[in-house]
Amino acid sequence: MKKQIKIAIDGPAGSGKSTTAKLVASRLGYNYIDTGAMYRAVTYLSIQNNILDNSGEIINLTKSLDIKLEFGNGLTRVFANGNEITEQIRTFEVNQNVSDVSTIEEVRKELVNKQRQMGLNGGVVMEGRDIGTVVFPDAELKVFLTASLDERAVRRAKEFNEKGKEIPVNEIRDNLSLRDKIDSSREVSPLKKGDDYIEVDTSNLSIDEQVEVILNKVSEVLEQKPAF
Repeated sequence: MKKQIKIAIDGPAGSGKSTTAKLVASRLGYNYIDTGAMYRAVTYLSIQNNILDNSGEIINLTKSLDIKLEFGNGLTRVFANGNEITEQIRTFEVNQNVSDVSTIEEVRKELVNKQRQMGLNGGVVMEGRDIGTVVFPDAELKVFLTASLDERAVRRAKEFNEKGKEIPVNEIRDNLSLRDKIDSSREVSPLKKGDDYIEVDTSNLSIDEQVEVILNKVSEVLEQKPAF
């Protein structure tokens, strides 16, 4: 059988995780799982139900949530309880609240269980904040993507501009800085780089260069991994 591995890509917001992970998955013929989209879905639904200030209700919402991610042609479609919410979860309002929702321990436990089921058999590229440390500590390849705060803010501003939304770079920078602080200091599953990670600073790399760096590491891992 063809050897397939689990690839964990972690890092702060705006470091290029999603775009890079999608391309790596496409090149390898693997499934891509955007765990951030799952937390965004919970956040979006919490906003819609006006329960952002009620962690108990958010936990109940997460437990009853039927979430599906469909990856194809380089795009991930997100469905919650049968309804597509792909575009709705990418708003600035969701960006502002997703880190706070992600700090709720029971929410993380519920979503981690769903993520483990999705990647159980390997052949996946999964990206987020705690994939290599919590979700799949046994992942054969763990990559930590990073970039300067200024570069990440510029990238996010460009993404919003392409969607017709003008948000000042300094406002996005402040939001990213706050998210970094929340994600790295939370008690449950904080964002951190383990000793077994390969760190890739994307500040001065193109997307294609980022992808090639990771694919080269995949080749090295596969050469060392015995056939099934």
